Amino acid sequence: SPVQEYATKVVSCATGDVPETALQGQVPAALRVAGFKGFNCNMELAGQLLGVGGSISSATFKDNAGRTCAYHGTAAPPRPPGVTPPSGVPVIDITDATKPVRTMSLTTPAMIDPWESLRANPIRQMLFADSGYSKTGLGTGGPEIDIYDLSADCRTPQLLTSTALTYTQADGTQAPINGHEGNISPDGLTYYVGDLTNNFYHAVDVSNPTRPKVVASYAMASSPIGKSPHGLSVSIDGTRLYAVGYDLGSPADLVNPNFKANNGFITLDVSDIQARKPTPQFRVVSSVAYKDGNVAQHTVITKINGKPYIVMVDEAGPAGLFTVASARAACAAGLPPFPLARIYDMSDETKPVLVSKLKLETHDVKNCDAVLPDVADLAVFTYGSHYCSVDDTANATAMACSYWNSGVRVFDIRNPAQPKEIAYFNPPGTTTPAIGSGHVSLGQWRAGGPDWCASRLDFDKATGTLTTMCQDNGLYVFKFKNNVWPFKT
Repeated sequence: SPVQEYATKVVSCATGDVPETALQGQVPAALRVAGFKGFNCNMELAGQLLGVGGSISSATFKDNAGRTCAYHGTAAPPRPPGVTPPSGVPVIDITDATKPVRTMSLTTPAMIDPWESLRANPIRQMLFADSGYSKTGLGTGGPEIDIYDLSADCRTPQLLTSTALTYTQADGTQAPINGHEGNISPDGLTYYVGDLTNNFYHAVDVSNPTRPKVVASYAMASSPIGKSPHGLSVSIDGTRLYAVGYDLGSPADLVNPNFKANNGFITLDVSDIQARKPTPQFRVVSSVAYKDGNVAQHTVITKINGKPYIVMVDEAGPAGLFTVASARAACAAGLPPFPLARIYDMSDETKPVLVSKLKLETHDVKNCDAVLPDVADLAVFTYGSHYCSVDDTANATAMACSYWNSGVRVFDIRNPAQPKEIAYFNPPGTTTPAIGSGHVSLGQWRAGGPDWCASRLDFDKATGTLTTMCQDNGLYVFKFKNNVWPFKT
């Protein structure tokens, strides 16, 4: 049967909401010029802490005393010697979501800008990050891994290590790893780094959190698809790494009949690493590539109704990072101009099966002429996906995704072949630039224009909330309305 391409739109919004006035996911040019006031449907603001803005990463953690804390990155653009950086990672007590309180900041090397690597692990009760900061540019990385203990009090993380790590090159010499992306295995014993500078995935043994060490590296030169790494997820038992690969696309690819799809995900057997075998190896199990997306961002491993699935998310449209020209080239080729999320059935891990895509109306080729004027003076990221999270990796029922200018979108995925949008919140534009906002640092902020919502998102079933960070508006805690989530059993 045909794959469902579009997520069904929200059927109805709660009283007092401000629904979208144009296409699903669209902020029309006129609203940007006038000063965008925001849209919401079945989600409302429970709490917010603006602070100094944000970068890409965010995470939450609940400690043994029942306190809940949020953490997020701030952007640290290149700066002259002696210039004080932004605040690093703010530590925010959200136990009372209506009154978030910033308790301190983490300013060790990897926390200056953790880019897409900030992760909390509930089993080890630790916070992990690799360095996304470089004096030469945003997100190009450094060699440090920082680990903090959250167990005593999530409001006052205790530094366990900030260690510069190296990996073994083909000639046997050591070279510094470079941070950008990262994720921790569910058991909290292995931290994986997506090294976009050197084109490697590195496995870091953090079983002794004061002495992390690189135990294996996977050279993307041997990838069956694209040669650039990015984000990843790890199976519950730690034996599979669901990595991504891509080669940066261009409009020329779309009209080249010999162009081979290279953007997608790779299933890697990492049993050797999980078992801590000597000279452990990464082994390719399968790969999936497609032409209607690019700059593969990350994966989410989950189960839905007892079956295993992968959520695969891109960061760019088919012709590469956004320009109006690249988007128009995609439209001319009959492909979506912006990146999107998709869901794969992993019942047979050697043959992943696409079951649905989560396009919005902004992705529809027939709407290109309506949406491209909205973003004519922008570049890099506009409408489109970046990060997605599920409410429960062991039994997912809902998924939330950050769609840059389209805000935070939430979907019912109980039937993964027919995802349905149930709520959204697209925050208002800001009129004053925030020093720690990546939106500002990359020169894409416009006064009154829509924010960049790009971070991870964390559901809390106990409170019926969703926590994330948007770059100009800072930390957000949303409360669901209309009883749309958690679902009644």
